[in-house]
Amino acid sequence: MTATAPVTQDMLTIPRKLPEGLKPNLIGMTREKLAEALRAAGTPDKQVKMRTGQVWGWLYQKGVQDFEAMTNLAKPYRSMLEEHFRIARPEVVTRQISEDGTRKYLLRIDGGHEVETVYIPETDRGTLCISSQVGCTLTCSFCHTGTQKLVRNLTPAEIVGQILVARDDLEEWGKPADDKRLVSNIVLMGMGEPLYNTDNVRDAMKIAMDGEGISLSRRRITLSTSGVVPEIIRAGEEIGCMLAISFHATTDEVRDKLVPINKKWNIEALLQACRDYPRLSNSERITFEYVMLKDVNDSDEDARRLVKLIEGIPAKINLIPFNPWPGSPYERSTRKRIEAFGDIVNNAGYASPVRRPRGEDIMAACGQLKSATERARKSRAQIAAETGSA
Repeated sequence: MTATAPVTQDMLTIPRKLPEGLKPNLIGMTREKLAEALRAAGTPDKQVKMRTGQVWGWLYQKGVQDFEAMTNLAKPYRSMLEEHFRIARPEVVTRQISEDGTRKYLLRIDGGHEVETVYIPETDRGTLCISSQVGCTLTCSFCHTGTQKLVRNLTPAEIVGQILVARDDLEEWGKPADDKRLVSNIVLMGMGEPLYNTDNVRDAMKIAMDGEGISLSRRRITLSTSGVVPEIIRAGEEIGCMLAISFHATTDEVRDKLVPINKKWNIEALLQACRDYPRLSNSERITFEYVMLKDVNDSDEDARRLVKLIEGIPAKINLIPFNPWPGSPYERSTRKRIEAFGDIVNNAGYASPVRRPRGEDIMAACGQLKSATERARKSRAQIAAETGSA
């Protein structure tokens, strides 16, 4: 398939209806949709803009979960909101805290499905890794989430709701603007492929970036894709966030096995989309993520091919030690091999930090997320047979 082929919607957009009698959720509505909803519920036209701003502030600045807490609204108006709408977040099923401070949340959403979200505290930032789908359709052979079938896309409410849940847990609402933010960065690197759910991801990130709400800079949001080429430029134009490429191989032969979407849009097509990405510059570089797999993609020849492939693209390369999971058919590259690989990349002029695994003791590290309730784990033999690595 060529780079210009459209993304088909047959398995990407899974229709879902609200259960009968369930009121619309104000969380996840864009400003425009919120205004339309308030107008339809009886808000006079001349008040719609003001009421939209007031409700928006309560939802995303104060983090309220009860209409009665919206104290600058008259009681009759609060009653009207209560009658027509709900304020709903994903339900926290479990919260695990790693020895290194990483927090992993198992969240239940409408329909009883479950997704995972991870908060990673660091000295200079707090990064929240959020999911965009229940399961995944890509079946990347090194990724635990890839062993789980796609169930459905997450809605904007379920995507932005993950941010709200983390801020609830960290007690971050209502703090002075000059306080250090605990959730300062968002990475769309959890369960699912964000660019197979572009519309909902876009709407959720617009809410996250809104200056009168959560107010995260677009440069503090990174979207990671395995290579849905037709959607990459669109994401740059409509979201404008930073881009990360789940790359992991330097030949089509190897990448076809590790990241099967490569059979649809190969390395050449993917890199051309990267070169065309809006705002690309030395200050807004693309991140190439490269998981280090022993004797698979970690040779000196791979390192030299990698820097040749991305030549001319403002970029950095994140080297990711493979994070094992039960049944995985791969092993982590040795520390010595990772360092040698990184030296070649560094000497070519590219920053190549080695990502320190976080939350391994609670299966919260990169590539380990999976809601086990959705699908029984594949065996090592099954995975090896599917990827041709047997």
